[in-house]
This record gives sequence, structure tokens and C-alpha cells, in this order.
Amino acid sequence: MNPKKSYTVQEIQQKIAQYCVYQDRCHKEVEEKIKSYDLIPEAREMILLNLMKDNFLNEERFAKSFARGKFRIKHWGKNRIVNELKMRDISSYNIKTALKEIDEKEYINTIYKITENRNNVISESNPYKRKKKLIDFLLRKGFETALIFKTVDDVLS
Repeated sequence: MNPKKSYTVQEIQQKIAQYCVYQDRCHKEVEEKIKSYDLIPEAREMILLNLMKDNFLNEERFAKSFARGKFRIKHWGKNRIVNELKMRDISSYNIKTALKEIDEKEYINTIYKITENRNNVISESNPYKRKKKLIDFLLRKGFETALIFKTVDDVLS
């Protein structure tokens, strides 16, 4: 059996800093990572405070980059982005700030583009079932209901 390698608080702090440098992280992810090292609560707090002080850990920056990335790369809607940020215990203020990162014109263009693309791959001939499949797809992506109905009606007409 392999004994667990022990690290100094300084070494752990450097490891966690590297973890944060590699990709923006939320507090929840970093706390989970720190817990895996079995530290006393005071050491955990000290590491977290130092990471925030040195700007390795910045919740607002994380929320903004998360929203931008999920929208641009995965084409998620605002509802899904908000829900995912809430699951990561991001504050309402930071969620609002993050949503401002999404350009409204780009948002509308994206929903139209993915609706048209999805419409082209759906092999359903019944118009009602086709419409339901499109709406369900866009709801899973996290777009707003009113916007979905307008877009689907425009694309199918």
C-alpha cells in the first residue's frame, strides 16, 4: 500500500495556484481541490485568502469567462449559463455581470443559426413533431421560451 505523499502548506499553495493559472476556477472547485489535501481549516483559509489576494482566484473573472466560453463554443443560452453558475455558488451580482459579456446581436444570430442547422438535420416530416423537436432542443440549450417560439416560427415559416 502506498502512503499518501505529504506536502508543506507552501507546496500545496503553489499546486493550487498552478491549478488556477491553467484555467479560471470558481471558489467551489478550488475548495474541493484543497479539501483533497486533508489540511487543517486554518491552512485552507490561508491558502484561499492568498489565492484571492494574488488574484489567482477571482469569481467575477471566472463567471465572465465561463459565460463567454459556454455561449461561443457550446452555444448555450442564458438560462443554462445562469443555472450552471448557480450550481457553482456564484453570486447573483457576478452572474448579472457575466451575462453582460454576451452581445445581444450575436445571441440572436446564434439562436437562428443553430435552429436552422438543427432543422436541417431533423428527419421528421410531421410539422408539429418537427416543431416540438426544435423547441425541446433549444430549451435544453437554455434559451428563453419567448425567444425560442419566435425563432422556431421564423425558421419554419
